[in-house]
Amino acid sequence: MRFLYIKRVHLYEILQRAKESNVEICGFLLGQEHEDGFFVEEIVFTKNKLNSPVEFEVDPLETLEVFQKAETEELEIIGIFHSHVNCPHYPSGKDLKGMDLWRNAWLIVSTLGTYGAFLLKDGEIKEIRVVVLD
Repeated sequence: MRFLYIKRVHLYEILQRAKESNVEICGFLLGQEHEDGFFVEEIVFTKNKLNSPVEFEVDPLETLEVFQKAETEELEIIGIFHSHVNCPHYPSGKDLKGMDLWRNAWLIVSTLGTYGAFLLKDGEIKEIRVVVLD
């Protein structure tokens, strides 16, 4: 089984921003991928270009800036995070299309206060365990 290891402070900040927003929030998880999972060392919030409560999109230039930041800090983009407004944190059909393009960990939080991490493997969504670190 794979894991997503994330610091409590990072998860709390993502959940808090999601609760305060009327649109889906989004961003990237930076860190290292190891055999047993993904270790988040930094989170980077990005603007939801669509400004929508039901979908998100990150501007390609902003994505490039995050790639450059990760490279400068000798980190990898190991995941994407975003929120769902007033609905469960399970990946939507639109998320599935994105997961097919970005084959890394997807952390989805809900404004209801729940969260989960997912991978797309062999066309199937696999939930991975989130381990919250102090």
